[in-house]
Amino acid sequence: MIKIGLIGKTNTGKTTFFNSATLSAAEISNYPFTTKQPNVGNAHAIALCVHKEFDLQDNPKNSRCIDGWRFVPIELVDLPGLIKGAWEGKGLGNQFLSIAAQSDALLHVVDASGSIDASGKIAESGTGDPVADVGDIEEELVMWYLKLFEANRDKISRAISGAGMEVVHAITEVFRGIGVKEEHVKLALDQNKLTEVKFDDFGPQETKDFCWSLRDISKPTLIVANKVDLPSATENFRRLREEFKDIIVIPASADAELTLRRAETRGVIRYIPGDERFEINEQTSLNDKQKWALNFIRKDILGEYMRTGVQFAINVAVFKLLKMNAVYPVANVQTYSDKHGNVLPDVYLMKSGSTVEDLAREIHSELAKGMLYAVDARDGLRLPLNYHLKDRDVLSIVSARTKKK
Repeated sequence: MIKIGLIGKTNTGKTTFFNSATLSAAEISNYPFTTKQPNVGNAHAIALCVHKEFDLQDNPKNSRCIDGWRFVPIELVDLPGLIKGAWEGKGLGNQFLSIAAQSDALLHVVDASGSIDASGKIAESGTGDPVADVGDIEEELVMWYLKLFEANRDKISRAISGAGMEVVHAITEVFRGIGVKEEHVKLALDQNKLTEVKFDDFGPQETKDFCWSLRDISKPTLIVANKVDLPSATENFRRLREEFKDIIVIPASADAELTLRRAETRGVIRYIPGDERFEINEQTSLNDKQKWALNFIRKDILGEYMRTGVQFAINVAVFKLLKMNAVYPVANVQTYSDKHGNVLPDVYLMKSGSTVEDLAREIHSELAKGMLYAVDARDGLRLPLNYHLKDRDVLSIVSARTKKK
């Protein structure tokens, strides 16, 4: 399952974001390190389901389908807030960094209203600097990579000169425990023109630049400009987009999303996460405070930004940062069903470039044994095992065992 980590300073609204996406009840407070242990829950990436294309009624098993949208489970982790010096172990730094290493992508939640100071404590709205906050956290992450690199520099050098290991492989072995792959190292070396430079000649600045690139590549990240509905947020949102032109910045109000999700759960409104609108089921059941809150969300958040940003941020992380494709395997291409008759029962999120063989392994290791080919459910074409899966593919995998049966 895809794992996405929420990072940022304390009091930026990370836990509210987490609760709104997972409908959990993790503690929310304004004192430092409320999140002492990571909160882990299931959120969803949402994609347009294929069942309407085939004029079918589906029976989802590993996901849900609501009004034509397929909700695919992902794991969301609310990590402890970072402070300066986290890479040295200050605060909950070591715990944070070890858990962040397990994430496939990161959502960097910042207080766009500028209502926290540099240490993450509550401050007067507009006095904080979310641009500086982003810089502080990014520096901590890079220093974490750099610390790991420098602590193992001699080990890497010996592996290259003594064991004859390639530079890419030697560096990858050091970073493998935090999810770094050889392709990440290759790209980081290339970006910094270090491919042809002897490892022992990497200078301090070259090493830090390499670690910056490796951090960006191995942990793709977007910025969630939270509390965008509060004073000073509009200008700070503009500043964030100007300062971080190479990073996706998404305006959000996690508090508004949490309000809508809880109201929907109680049957007060009809709302699908990420929608641009909601419908009130019964106006007379609302008190004045509830009416005001819903009207504010409709006018000042959905009217201004089209959405609360929470679900949108998750979708962007899954489908743009991680480049996932939604693929639907079936057993029977005539009925689009599994062996039990469930129509379009499962959907798998597969990284761009994944093959039929990769999908088979994801479904079950045994299925990969004796594979012959796959069949495209739309046109009956036989697809080779190295066929690169496309978004919304519906296919059946044929193995020697199934063919024999």
